[in-house]
Amino acid sequence: MVTVLTPDQVRAKYGPLFNRGFLTIVDEKAGKARIIESCMARGPGEWDVCNRRRTGGMIENIRMEGTVITMDVGIGEKDLRFGPVSADLGGQGLRAVKIEGDEVRTTWYGIAGASVGIGACLPQSKDVIRTEYPDDFKIGGGHTAHVDIITPKLVRVVIGVDDTDTKEKGATWASALKMAVNTPVGHFMEHKIIQLNPRSPTKTTNCCSTAVSFAVREDEVQKLIEYCYGFLKKESVSEDAVMTVFQGLEVPKELTSWAWRCKTVLVDRSEAVAMAEKHGVQIISITGEGGTIGAVAAIGCADLGPECAGVPEDFPDIVH
Repeated sequence: MVTVLTPDQVRAKYGPLFNRGFLTIVDEKAGKARIIESCMARGPGEWDVCNRRRTGGMIENIRMEGTVITMDVGIGEKDLRFGPVSADLGGQGLRAVKIEGDEVRTTWYGIAGASVGIGACLPQSKDVIRTEYPDDFKIGGGHTAHVDIITPKLVRVVIGVDDTDTKEKGATWASALKMAVNTPVGHFMEHKIIQLNPRSPTKTTNCCSTAVSFAVREDEVQKLIEYCYGFLKKESVSEDAVMTVFQGLEVPKELTSWAWRCKTVLVDRSEAVAMAEKHGVQIISITGEGGTIGAVAAIGCADLGPECAGVPEDFPDIVH
């Protein structure tokens, strides 16, 4: 017998807790998923990161920025390694990630105080559909507990944008950010400003393109693309605006290397088109073709950190 509770029912039962977001993004082709969890305070998140890293399971990489935890995970099931210290330290881990139609089922185990996190905190997220509790579930104390949390299956879509502006008017980074913040489709995740070769003779001012990423249901990807196209068509003031589209959790390394090269080398549009075709990047003309190189390079740089905003001499120890 399983007890099924919605986020509102969990909140009514245990009282309001600390989770502010819980997205499960999958890339079935790559056999990977990414879980993005937002918390209202840093302390619980840091504790979760340490305990989840200790137990292993399906988590391949886990990191925290501010109050947001990002976990790169596999799809499938693996045993957890709580170890003999668990009784003293507590413990928390992700045992399974399974795709069931348009939903994702994640199976979480917690020992002692960690059972509060997996049984009462995560299930309260507005992003959760429902949580399934076994009959023997007990929260807190010295108990070991597990739950299945079911969320919508989302995919990541990255939109690259360039040349929406002119020397006299507009700014691509601002138009793209405005587009992302106001999206009626999916969840806006990241906005990156991509510094490209400042010596380009066709640049507007700083020679920057922009990448924005979204988590969206698979059946709404086209709706998102149409929204972005329509927004940029209305917002653009140049005759060279281009947007690009990439779906997946991992930007191909060759594309990232090529985009890094675009920060110091002047390349032809034909080279950008070839890279896009090779790596599944869709090129969409908004008002022209002049922004093709920057929009493709934006996809290539989308997963970089501060390197996005700089040129190679700013990061002499980094090679892509």
